Amino acid sequence: MSSVVSSPVDTGLEVVDLQSDPAFAKRRLHTRDVATQIAGMQRLARAFVDQPDTILQELVNAAVDLCGADSSGISIEQENKTDENYYHWAATAGQYARFLNATLPRYPSVCGVCLERGQPQLFRVTQRFFDLMGIEAPIVTDGILLPWEVEETRGTIWIMAHGSTEAFDDDDVRMMQVLADFAAMGVRQQRQQKRLMEQAGASAAAAMANKLAHRINNPLQSLTNVLYLAATGHHGEEAKTLAEDLSIDLERLSGLVKKLLALPYTAQ
Repeated sequence: MSSVVSSPVDTGLEVVDLQSDPAFAKRRLHTRDVATQIAGMQRLARAFVDQPDTILQELVNAAVDLCGADSSGISIEQENKTDENYYHWAATAGQYARFLNATLPRYPSVCGVCLERGQPQLFRVTQRFFDLMGIEAPIVTDGILLPWEVEETRGTIWIMAHGSTEAFDDDDVRMMQVLADFAAMGVRQQRQQKRLMEQAGASAAAAMANKLAHRINNPLQSLTNVLYLAATGHHGEEAKTLAEDLSIDLERLSGLVKKLLALPYTAQ
């Protein structure tokens, strides 16, 4: 592995920039369960429309299902952060589900490295780190960490394996980038709804949240349809075409989220 974060003190963390790691690029793609992908996308679509308060949790649930991860989570820099309590785990799933609402220090932190670099990272966590933190948790044998940012709030979304040393590949990175965009969107949507409720009452907040959610739901439904076609047993050239369509939908979905993130808070 290349471009590994080094430190004079052994913290038990190994963080590598994915763009400078040729070994990761050579990993063979895993066979994905299309039915699971469909179910995950449908849950996200329903959450954005019907239960916006659950968006972050549904995102990490989807990350576990769509990428075959052992654990997943979303970390957010705290508003009133201190060096000892810098990152808040706002959503967790899988084997790390019990660490929901945990707080981590500013250092040592894989999140800090990821946010500083501003791009996807490959990471591993040995027993040394957990000994330093004074907690018991499965070690991380393979993990992907992606940054997201909305206004002055920053965070990361991550997936972990606790046994396999090569659990993820480029396909997982692409999927996680979409989920990272949605994490930022989810945080902003929740804050917009809260502000509107404070400023104009619950009815205005509900109208705004509903409109925003349906704009997100349309490309999600398109993506779900493509996955459904793949699930019906297409092969050969048809499978190649479906994969290309899926890639286009993912880019469209990510582009829409970025545009929505750029809207002012007063947009109606």
